[in-house]
This record gives sequence, C-alpha cells and structure tokens, in this order.
Amino acid sequence: MANYALRLPESLFAYARQVAEEEQVSMNQFFVTAIAEKVSALKTETYFRERQARGDLAAFDVWLAASPDVPPEAGDRMDD
Repeated sequence: MANYALRLPESLFAYARQVAEEEQVSMNQFFVTAIAEKVSALKTETYFRERQARGDLAAFDVWLAASPDVPPEAGDRMDD
C-alpha cells in the first residue's frame, strides 16, 4: 500500500464525506473506489480508441455482404 496526502477544496471534501456516509463506506474506501473508477474509464476509452484504429470498414462490408439476407428470428427484432 502507498500513502498520498491529498489536498481538496473544502466544498468537494464535504460533498465526498456526505456521499461516503450515504454509501456507508469510509472516506478512504470512497477515494480508492473513485480513483479506480476513473482509471477504469480512461483505460476503457483507450482500449476502444485502439480497437477503432485497427478497424477495417472494407472488411466489415465484405463480411456484411456475406451474411444471409433473412428476416430476424422471433425475439430478435427491435421495433421502432
């Protein structure tokens, strides 16, 4: 485990305390969870950007053209 002294504006700290109390978790657990969620969101964004860069629209069009032209099965239709 590592320690890090964190400086927060009083208003943000008060709100974080309120939310931690509502969630019935410690302030430490609240901050750890908040940081983990942010890191996860950033990593997910990076993952999808990398996947997008590898995408090949021409290959997708070929795959789509090879798909059978049949109506959707029962339960698979999305009505507008």
